[in-house]
Amino acid sequence: QVQLVESGGRLVQAGGSLRLSCAASGRTFSRYAMGWFRQAPGKEREFVAAISGGGARTAYADSVKGRFTISRDNAKNTVDLQMNTLKPEDTALYYCAANYVYQYGLGSPPYWGQGTQVTVSS
Repeated sequence: QVQLVESGGRLVQAGGSLRLSCAASGRTFSRYAMGWFRQAPGKEREFVAAISGGGARTAYADSVKGRFTISRDNAKNTVDLQMNTLKPEDTALYYCAANYVYQYGLGSPPYWGQGTQVTVSS
């Protein structure tokens, strides 16, 4: 089992950058594929990015490709999401998630954090 805690969300102006971080508990962090999802008000939760356990494979939603970068540090049990050129439509509650298997979209992750709010002002 793994517990996830996100941080780094805040209010930022359009065009700005933000880095989210997710800290995971447990000694087997590198065995999990990790990902980020987001949910905007009135919308369903959507996939943002995923990374394999060793970090060699990554995947992104089309809406963030080229602007967001997912990375992980298995020595520190963290996974980050670097967000550049932010747009008002990136405003959402961002969740960190973990799954046993890496796949595009991260499948149906059994483990979720509580979320961190990102608000992009125009």
